[in-house]
Amino acid sequence: MTPQTLFNIIIAILILNFIKDQILDALNAKHFNDALPKELEDVYDETEYKKSQAYKKEKYRFGVLTSCVSFIGVLLFFFLDGFAYINKIARSVSDNEIVIALLFFAIILFASDIVMTPFGYYNTFVIEEKFGFNKTTRATFFLDKLKGWLVMGIIGAGLLSAIIWFYQTTGSYFWLWAWAIISVFAVFMNLFYARLIVPLFNKQTPLQEGSLRSKIENYANTVGFTLDNIFVIDGSKRSTKANAYFSGFGKEKRITLYDTLINDLEEDEIVAVLAHEVGHYKKNHIIINLFASIITTGFTLWLLSLFVGSPLLSEALHVPQPSFHIGLIAFGVLYTPVSELTGLLMNYLSRVFEYQADYYAKSTFSAQPLISALKKLSKNSLSNLTPHPAYVFVHYSHPTLLQRFKSLKKRK
Repeated sequence: MTPQTLFNIIIAILILNFIKDQILDALNAKHFNDALPKELEDVYDETEYKKSQAYKKEKYRFGVLTSCVSFIGVLLFFFLDGFAYINKIARSVSDNEIVIALLFFAIILFASDIVMTPFGYYNTFVIEEKFGFNKTTRATFFLDKLKGWLVMGIIGAGLLSAIIWFYQTTGSYFWLWAWAIISVFAVFMNLFYARLIVPLFNKQTPLQEGSLRSKIENYANTVGFTLDNIFVIDGSKRSTKANAYFSGFGKEKRITLYDTLINDLEEDEIVAVLAHEVGHYKKNHIIINLFASIITTGFTLWLLSLFVGSPLLSEALHVPQPSFHIGLIAFGVLYTPVSELTGLLMNYLSRVFEYQADYYAKSTFSAQPLISALKKLSKNSLSNLTPHPAYVFVHYSHPTLLQRFKSLKKRK
């Protein structure tokens, strides 16, 4: 295979993936005006549903614009030998391959983020503001950017440096060492993400004593679930949209409630949502997802080890000198079809887990408050209640509200 042939394959993958996403988005958009299913007619009244439809359409149009700009930018970067240009800049600064790689990715990521920042700004302060969701100040928006760069700089640079060092010192077996360090890091982050990263962006406070905490603790006791850490996060700092999540395991496990969730739902509905989260823990979904992620990472690194050293990858991007960072870029695109398949599998597994957690909440607490909570959360976020099945299959990590409603109603 010639470098030009490989370059053509890379471009074809980029184009086909873009077309696939646009087709799915368009199919989904055609269902925006569908009538609500009978089971969900109580979620929106006529005025609210029209608002939901307007929100979906505006997000869709803006998404098309954003993805087209991003896609054109990526194609231009490939055709105008952007990677070779950035590689030349990085090599003019240092002869150390680790430093070169760090500079290479820093320039690309920083430049792309700067280009896309106006789109993020418009989405937050125009679209989300227009429909009453945005609570983010401009200071918070830009401060989040700076913090994000800092976190990525420390963590990303550290992991990439270690991987390249292993590549230089262990050769073709570098993937085993890289797999080990990434796996350890993944476990560490699962344990301590809420302690180390979340406080950089949000304030977390223990849930105060009162009837809600008592109901949560009483439920936890009935299912034999030790729960000492119940936190409230200031989600209203950025948006009116609500959420709750479970993190960690062992002594580090904790449940985090958005303050918007507490404001939007009744206490029994909140307990039902938490029962769903407890179900994830009881069913070992967190461990299974972590294990699946580690296995997928190992497989990806193994494949990377087979190809990253090939001069063909670098030459395909018009860089004559083979290097890990250029090979990684080419491999990343070539790996897209595989990552799409693994993504489909992980989304399918996630949807199965959501059904299981719903059933756990139903069997240990009650189905009705969970259903009413899901409906309220969907209403308050102007969710799409009539998505196209193909879009759901590819993109959804959760079943649709209608699917969850039917499952909770029929399962014994």
